[in-house]
Amino acid sequence: MRTVLVTGTGGAGRTTVAAATALAAAREGQRTLLLTADPDGTPEALLGIGALRSAPGRSADRLPWFVPVELAPGLWAARVVADEWFRGELTALQDRGHGLIDMLGATPLDGEELTALPGVEAIALLRALRAAQTAPPGTGWDVLVVDLPPAPDTVALLALPEQLRRYLRRLLPAERQAARALRPMLAQLAGVPMPAQKLYETAERWERELAAVQGVIESEATTVRLVVEPGPLADRALRTARAGLALHGCRVEAVIANRLLPTGTSDPWLAALSGQQQDAL
Repeated sequence: MRTVLVTGTGGAGRTTVAAATALAAAREGQRTLLLTADPDGTPEALLGIGALRSAPGRSADRLPWFVPVELAPGLWAARVVADEWFRGELTALQDRGHGLIDMLGATPLDGEELTALPGVEAIALLRALRAAQTAPPGTGWDVLVVDLPPAPDTVALLALPEQLRRYLRRLLPAERQAARALRPMLAQLAGVPMPAQKLYETAERWERELAAVQGVIESEATTVRLVVEPGPLADRALRTARAGLALHGCRVEAVIANRLLPTGTSDPWLAALSGQQQDAL
């Protein structure tokens, strides 16, 4: 499956370009999914549809998005919903570690009182990026278009899988092996059951999923489109973004200059702004 990541400078029209890219792919006969984390409803306004919500009576099976909605022939859209996904994941983690929670005398959190923590949006978006690649044959998509945050945030987002994997490699192996070896003795001394094997399996599952997400990011089928409004600061922003993306194995497919002013105007103020854009181009 081809994956197109759309990012760029703030306010340059990333969401517009992402929606247009997805619509163009669908009109070429490719099953296309437009995935967005934009919280203000811009994609819906651009496409002339109602708010992207969960379909009645259906479940996203703990995926971090609402059930995709078909907008046009061959085009679906879905919104990443970090809050609901975070509550489901943390509740499941509590269930796996109930032995440790009981031993510590802690009180489990109810799903209704959980709110997303800072950074959860990035994790949910990466999880959605991976989930879109794993649809069963014949039911998935040919093209995935992802409406990403501004370039600095996107570079940090794409760096996250390798960073988290490095932490897991440093911290988990020795701790996991020691805990497994000492669990029977600790259980006898404490008089309570120790954490279940599933707690350790959760960390291993995270490692596999992070590796899979990193594989998607570095895949030759994944490209980046940078959207910018030409101006005095665009050159530096593009150089920084391209260097950061290259560092994490992302290929820049195109730079899209948006919001261009007309040239040849007799108005001196407009001519000055247009001249700045042409110099940047």
